[in-house]
Amino acid sequence: MMSLWQQTRSFPPAARLLMANQFAINLAFYMLMPYLAAHLSGGLGLAAWAVGLVLGVRNFSQQGMFLIGGTIADRFGYKAPIMAGCLLRTIGFGLLGWVDNLPALIAASAATGFAGALFNPAVRAYLAAEAGERRVDAFATFNVYYQAGMLLGPLVGLALLAADFRLVCTVAAAIFAVLTVLQARSLPSRQAKTVGSEPDNVLAQWRTVLANRSFLLFATAMIGSYVLTFQVYLALPLAATDTLGSRGTWATSGLFVVSAVVAVAGQLRLTGWAKKKWSPAQALVRGLAAMGLAFLPLTLTPPGVPAAVLTALVAAVALLAAGSAVVYPFEMDTVVTLSGNRLVATHYGLYNTVSGLGITLGNLATGALWDFAARHNALWVTWCTLTATGLACAASVAVLARGGRLTVQREPQLAAV
Repeated sequence: MMSLWQQTRSFPPAARLLMANQFAINLAFYMLMPYLAAHLSGGLGLAAWAVGLVLGVRNFSQQGMFLIGGTIADRFGYKAPIMAGCLLRTIGFGLLGWVDNLPALIAASAATGFAGALFNPAVRAYLAAEAGERRVDAFATFNVYYQAGMLLGPLVGLALLAADFRLVCTVAAAIFAVLTVLQARSLPSRQAKTVGSEPDNVLAQWRTVLANRSFLLFATAMIGSYVLTFQVYLALPLAATDTLGSRGTWATSGLFVVSAVVAVAGQLRLTGWAKKKWSPAQALVRGLAAMGLAFLPLTLTPPGVPAAVLTALVAAVALLAAGSAVVYPFEMDTVVTLSGNRLVATHYGLYNTVSGLGITLGNLATGALWDFAARHNALWVTWCTLTATGLACAASVAVLARGGRLTVQREPQLAAV
């Protein structure tokens, strides 16, 4: 903890504020969202399709709008979209607890999703600008706060849920309201850095980013890593439930805790160690390989043996979290490098959109593969496929690195208007 405090204090005040903000953002988000589906179906009595619609609208309005959020940040500065996103979350979370009709719930869900699309690219671009040459350390520290919010949020939400779901929503909305005021009062305004002549309209801005081939190749190569990370929500809980039955829910909660604890406790140490031992490209490649190999213990575990499966699940989650912790700061730094340090928020926005689309398609494929493997008593096929996905990601990034695609810092060419 002292190391985290010292590391945090070594950054400029605006960077420290962004880290504290991210902790509060995740705390509020995760105290509410894990329990929203149960509230919609049980508390409000909505049909399953309506619950899926509300949750799907939130996901689409965030993942599908990241590019819009990044564009706004690059054109109008980073502070405004961060404030607007926090204000929208205040409204959206407040409504989710106090409305009971489907149109209002959809509107509230869309507001909470678009809020994330507004502040996420802006926060990362702002942090990269504040950190300067210390971007890797800044993103590593940022991720500790990010994961800590994810760890504590569900616990706080569960405690508040004992009183009322409306209380959960009200407290979450209040946190975002405080954040909105805090940004307005304490976060300095910061414009995107300009290099040379910038595109004079949005379409030209997008074409400039889309013309950055090295960036697009890197974003595509990294899709699999997001699919692997999401298996904490999909394949691993399915394996826990398949083996442990009703106890699988408790096991799944424990897996989330293990994942967050590994990230919080190990992030700074892993990043410091990787910086000493490897180049950024090597850290990416080896971290991705570790994420893929995390699923290997499950291929070697006899099905139907609860103790063995649970041990393999814990090992998988721990190695997956450790690999992700190694990858994340170097990944975020590489996006800035490949952007040529211009239109950084727009690059982050498109990067998040690509990864979000990849998660959606990857989940569909993983779910279909799980059903097929379960019917044939061959769940090892799923785990081997996920391992192969991680190794393929690592190989793809290695190829890009060898071709000089991860160190290109020249300014992208402006697209014709």
